[in-house]
Amino acid sequence: MTADRTSADRALGSHDWDPFGRPLFEDPSARALSRVGVVDVGSNSVRMVVFDGAARSPAYFYNEKVMAGLGQGLAETGRLNPRGRERAQSALRRFAMLAREMDIETLTVVATAAVREAEDGPEFRREIERTTGLRLHVINGLEEARLSAQGVLLGWPEAEGVICDIGGNSMELAEVRNRQVGARISLPLGPFRLQEIKGGKAALVAHIRTELARAAELIAPDHQRIYLVGGSWRAIARLDMERRGYPMKVLHEYRMGAQCVAQTVAWLGRSDLDKLRAATGISGSRMDLVPLAAQVLRELVHLYHPREIAISAYGIREGLLYEQMPDRLRRRDPLIEACRHAERTMARQPGFGKKLYTFIEPLYRNAAEARVRLARAACMLHDTTWRAHPDYRAESCFDHVTRANMGGLSHPERVFLGVALLHRYRNSRAGSPLEPMFKLLDDKTLREAEILGKAMRFGAMFSIHDPAEAGALKLFPKKKVLELHLTPKGAALFGEVAEARFAALAAALKCEAVVIHDGTRKKAQRRK
Repeated sequence: MTADRTSADRALGSHDWDPFGRPLFEDPSARALSRVGVVDVGSNSVRMVVFDGAARSPAYFYNEKVMAGLGQGLAETGRLNPRGRERAQSALRRFAMLAREMDIETLTVVATAAVREAEDGPEFRREIERTTGLRLHVINGLEEARLSAQGVLLGWPEAEGVICDIGGNSMELAEVRNRQVGARISLPLGPFRLQEIKGGKAALVAHIRTELARAAELIAPDHQRIYLVGGSWRAIARLDMERRGYPMKVLHEYRMGAQCVAQTVAWLGRSDLDKLRAATGISGSRMDLVPLAAQVLRELVHLYHPREIAISAYGIREGLLYEQMPDRLRRRDPLIEACRHAERTMARQPGFGKKLYTFIEPLYRNAAEARVRLARAACMLHDTTWRAHPDYRAESCFDHVTRANMGGLSHPERVFLGVALLHRYRNSRAGSPLEPMFKLLDDKTLREAEILGKAMRFGAMFSIHDPAEAGALKLFPKKKVLELHLTPKGAALFGEVAEARFAALAAALKCEAVVIHDGTRKKAQRRK
């Protein structure tokens, strides 16, 4: 869903992109993508991922990684690392067997820089096919850049900027604009390659700058955002979180500024990496590559001067899934699709989220589209943790949305949804152990999340099947009045608890709560 959708578009309500239009899981082309297996044979790691669930925002049904180190020493020997070959072969044998056990008909396997550049790469491919039955598709640097960029588009349909994917032996850059992948380039700037540069730090920095200058000739340094793909970048982001005392540990959509990157690179240079590895859970083999990757990142940021650096957990593997999607599926909002799938599989009354949003929609008549989008998402998620113990439903809701694997959702938006869902089950958030995360929102946004939560808290219990059958809300912001117009059915349903929750919603809006029935107006009462 785009931010510039017009009010006329919103009124139509039946287009394919509409969150309450035809569910994606009813589409045969989406069901065909419901379980897809891919393997990425990289220079450093070999990973198998099986996607399942909502095709536009898939869940990771299975995810396993082996840090094989296939490309270690390649720049010096020209051959795959012998120990890395053994580990990769073992991993691929296992992955082939797992795919058969999961009834995955086709397991797509791609190999990147190490296999394509090694003189024994063709021999390795033949051996893998002979021993496992898997066919390795060796992709060139430009294809690798395109797939990484498509992976970013899976999570950010509106992504604009430069995608930078760092592997063990190479680094790929691609330009994305208007949902299209543009100019691309592959550079020998992976940490394994940089380990072979002689002449100390000065020679290393000069080499990095020379290679990046080649990229700048093709992809102009005039972009506001860089999207970072790859394990080494994610490790640096995790370390940045540690340095800043950041309250959330979700790496996808984590944002850094240029100054933040400079401070973290300097901090890493004077820190004990073994202690940092123990504190963050980063593997030893990954941490060994972090100092070199950090040098590349510092020079990349210095060259491109982005306003923002965003971490993407999506890359080549997600790009392979995106490749198989028809364009109309690609245009679906990944957040909305994830929420719809969650409601369908986890809620007591799938489909009630639409009715709940329709009931509270008068509160959002003049709201920005970004806020409407979150309100719709929240309504679909409002009941998905109903099986949790009643004493922990509020925290469970918050925990689920702030940690769930969902694309198209920034960290502040995660917290916004979390706070709204917390208030769906609890009137107050005071004293919550989740308070450190609330700091990602300003006071105004926290209040908006509370209002949404209290609106859902009232609407969800007002009527079992459809709150619109019981009444209608009308908001008069200038008069500071919130009215509830009761139907005859609603008059019977508007009991003491319902009245208290309606009054609490009005109080959050800083409005007078007025109930209208049979031409009679009366103020709603808040009972403690």
